[in-house]
Amino acid sequence: MPWSTKLSVVLSAALFGLLGPVSAAERQTVCSITVNSADEIETFRRHLPESKYKFVDLVERGRSDWLASACQAKVSCDVLVISAHYDGGNEFFSDRLEVSEFLTVTELERASCSGSCPSLFAHLKEVYLFGCNTLNPEPQSSASAEIVRSLVRDGLTPKEAQRQLQSLPAAHGESSRDRMRQIFKDVPVIYGFSSTAPLGPTAASSLNRYFRTQGDREIAQGRPSNRLLEAFAAFGLSSARGMTDKDAHAETRRDMCQFADDRLSTATQLAFVHQLLQRHFGEARLHLDRIQRLMAALDDRERQTPAVAQALEDIGRDAAARTRWLEQARETEQPTVRVRLIDLARDVGWLSETERRQELALMLRELLDHAIVGVPEVNLACSLNPSHQLDGLLATAGAVHVRDDVPHAGVRACLGDAAARARTIEALVGPSEADVRVAQAYLRHRPIVDPAELRRVARTIAGMEAGDAQARALEALARQYVSDREVLQMLTALFTRTPSWSVQSAIAAILIRADRRSLAAPQLVRDLVAHRLPAPVAGDNIIDALIHTLQSH
Repeated sequence: MPWSTKLSVVLSAALFGLLGPVSAAERQTVCSITVNSADEIETFRRHLPESKYKFVDLVERGRSDWLASACQAKVSCDVLVISAHYDGGNEFFSDRLEVSEFLTVTELERASCSGSCPSLFAHLKEVYLFGCNTLNPEPQSSASAEIVRSLVRDGLTPKEAQRQLQSLPAAHGESSRDRMRQIFKDVPVIYGFSSTAPLGPTAASSLNRYFRTQGDREIAQGRPSNRLLEAFAAFGLSSARGMTDKDAHAETRRDMCQFADDRLSTATQLAFVHQLLQRHFGEARLHLDRIQRLMAALDDRERQTPAVAQALEDIGRDAAARTRWLEQARETEQPTVRVRLIDLARDVGWLSETERRQELALMLRELLDHAIVGVPEVNLACSLNPSHQLDGLLATAGAVHVRDDVPHAGVRACLGDAAARARTIEALVGPSEADVRVAQAYLRHRPIVDPAELRRVARTIAGMEAGDAQARALEALARQYVSDREVLQMLTALFTRTPSWSVQSAIAAILIRADRRSLAAPQLVRDLVAHRLPAPVAGDNIIDALIHTLQSH
């Protein structure tokens, strides 16, 4: 062996001895975002040697801006493991009450698009998404269906409408799979589930089996592992590649980043919104959530800055876009979506507050013309009128066909109709369970605050025949804050004489929330203990909780 070769071998051996088998610079960084189960990342830790991998948990407990903190620290991930429940569109979250951390898709988009976070995802080779529907290819909102219906109303066949929908760039960002591909741009491998994901311990078990046979040889290689997919075959694990600039739908990511990139000024983002509003209605509809978040973030001070004021003025003066938008809003079948479209028209300057009220009146009149309404419509009407600002609105919308049933009365009651309110509350003591649910929904928004009215209702309920109907009526009262001594005495007397355990349970639910200053606690405890009926199922119940609460005060 030549002397130079020997020297090279000696130096290499010495360097190897100094640095170890893998230098620190060559170690792969495994980042984790754990907001639910830690089982998955702990399995990675057990099987990936420290000499080759270092682990960084991006979540800082008790800190809300932990992802931004990771960006500022210039963390660079080679592998990312996210363990959390996923709602299919907007948020990764935990089902544990003690965990307050969560991760919004909006924050991931910001990290992906913004110059303030250049390194976090820039060198990713693999992403593991341990959450339900994280790579579901189906649209996760109703926007696509609404657009198809609007196109069919315009004269297209359903097949033509579907084809037209697919020509809209934003339609290719509707599914969870599309959104993850946009966020993790250029990442060679993204793993996720097309439907229900396994729980943490089950996922860890599958990972253990995989690592025991494969070790770490496939980790951070940037290639899909058929063996890993097979290990999770029972749960529908799939893989995808992050979007690239050459992707057929790369413009969908560019549009998304117009909202997410924090380097862009508000005026620039509003100019882009104007472009969307000038395109096919479906484009803006598919970005409606993002547009509304942008508008909601504008305070009065920012609206008055010259650039922002000019951008809003440009949108407000666009009569053609305004006409198209309002026409589409009036054709929208889902009332909740229609309200959002109307509100956006107000926010961009296309409707005054008076005009918004008129649009809402038109929508509510059409809603009351429907033969069937129910709890969702009552909730909508009441939520639109929390301060009674829409009371009497229907009188300005033209004649309304009055249907004499409880659901329609509930909607009218939400809009200030006194007779309809009485009709709705009467339903509490009626035989129809569906009508009771409507009355309960109404009272959640419009609780009984008049003592005389509460006494009348309580007296009527107390006079009902014992059974499920009476229990349902009492459950509605349980949502009221009862402080009237006469009502509480009436309910206590009913507790002592009813033959129904479900009625007693419903009464206990009222008393446990009631003003305790109006309760004669020692006597009440004696009555509860003396007259309580055996529970149908053994174990603690609301009556036990009430007795314990009274005795401890």
